[in-house]
Amino acid sequence: MAAKGYAWWQSGVIYQVYPRSFQDSNADGVGDLLGILARLDHLVALGVDAVWISPITASPMADFGYDVADYTGIDPAFGTLANFDRLVAAAHVRGLRVILDYVPNHSSDRHPWFLESRASRSSARRDWYIWRDPAPDGGPPNNWLSEFGGPAWTLDQATGQYWYHAYLPEQPDLNWRNPQVQDAMLEVLRFWLDRGVDGFRVDAIHHLFEDEGLRDNPPNPDWRPGLSPARRVIRAYTMDQAEVHEAIAAMRRVADAYPGERVLIGEAYLPIDRLMAYYGAGLTGFHLPFNFHLLSTPWDARAIAALVERYEAALPQGAWPNWVLGNHDRSRLASRLGPAQARVAAMLLLTLRGTPTIYQGEEIGMTDVPIPPDRVQDPWERRVPGLGVGRDPVRTPMQWDAGAGAGFTGAVEPWLPLPRDWRSVNVAAQEGDASSVLTLYRALLRLRRAEPALSVGAYASVAVDAPDVLAYERRDEATGRRLRIALNLGDGQRVLPGFALGARILLSSYLDDRSSSIQGAIALRPAEGVVVELPVKA
Repeated sequence: MAAKGYAWWQSGVIYQVYPRSFQDSNADGVGDLLGILARLDHLVALGVDAVWISPITASPMADFGYDVADYTGIDPAFGTLANFDRLVAAAHVRGLRVILDYVPNHSSDRHPWFLESRASRSSARRDWYIWRDPAPDGGPPNNWLSEFGGPAWTLDQATGQYWYHAYLPEQPDLNWRNPQVQDAMLEVLRFWLDRGVDGFRVDAIHHLFEDEGLRDNPPNPDWRPGLSPARRVIRAYTMDQAEVHEAIAAMRRVADAYPGERVLIGEAYLPIDRLMAYYGAGLTGFHLPFNFHLLSTPWDARAIAALVERYEAALPQGAWPNWVLGNHDRSRLASRLGPAQARVAAMLLLTLRGTPTIYQGEEIGMTDVPIPPDRVQDPWERRVPGLGVGRDPVRTPMQWDAGAGAGFTGAVEPWLPLPRDWRSVNVAAQEGDASSVLTLYRALLRLRRAEPALSVGAYASVAVDAPDVLAYERRDEATGRRLRIALNLGDGQRVLPGFALGARILLSSYLDDRSSSIQGAIALRPAEGVVVELPVKA
């Protein structure tokens, strides 16, 4: 239920499902749509409002669904359109919204559009992709590099031209300057919206256009061995081009033509000032351009406080903030910060102003899983091994119980390995544990749902003279109710003064009882976060 005067996606919480690893319903080792359906009640019990499902469309799986061979068909590994319709209906009955991944930048090289485009230089769909003649020496047209390593151009021997791909050669970039491409891709949105989808997470949107003049990207003076080869150059001409904003506005017009507050979320790893442009002129762009800055900010109270202030100050008038602390591409919270601080991070994510996104498994404290070389699936890791860019460690199966296959699969071997601790770190083990990570997430989400100050209230930073402590208030301006959040990002006790008589701790990340009134100060234990109810001002 959305807070009064706010859209559901403003007051709600989004949960990301990586479908290959959520729940396998047919014992083939790969998660699927009926598996997600079987686990919807977990999401309801958790207290989230929407499920974002990573790609499920038909794909050769060169990049596990981000190479789309049919934008309006379900990959057989995940099920059928009928399964999908059942899932949407079941989610809606439970009050859950459904958000799909939409991959507009590139298709698969097996897509019928690309096969026709590649057939000849005179093909009717030749201009649906980015084709260019070789450089004078016969090599690639310029110095552009693939995000996954190597040149961003692949030569088609039959036609003598190169095709451009920001990612794998099997992921040729669509030419959004061609009106036919734009029309076809907008029809994809309509197809899924007609089936009841509540919104889209739009993949790699900052790569949608490239410099029409094919200018070389400048060298990156900060690159050094050990970094991703793609960072040898500054992506000045292959990312964040001006034309992208009109394309986003066209997507938004499609979404806005449907009832029920459909939402568009954009994936763009950009500096804050450039990210703000993705809200669009007059807020006609994305409802939520993903804010990934917590992923790269040091786990330091002053650094995070400065980030929040900078981000809040940069938001266009009326724009709604959002926060991300984990996803299918980045190391898990408990691995980055340790189990204790991962609990503090959960409180941060779910009490900042704006829409939070939770990645599957974070609610039970899952960690990155080491992947033996012979089990590596990620094409990025395969192309540039040894740099630590592989994403398999964060995509391993969800750990549901201590039974065979962690309750994820009945197969002998899941598509990615399970960790050593799956028999103890799982949903079932934490269900009855009053101090578990799962219990903490559920408590935080209940509190957020019960308190408009947390779900839609104003944000105000609080200056504290205590090392390692991040503090801020959330305020319900309609009632004057104020909640103060204090997070100890350090490993020692910290005393936080300045609380008026009558202040009361509503929730501690330790999940023990600290409900008695505060007598002027709080002694925060190591890696403890608290939500404090402040007396209403007369």
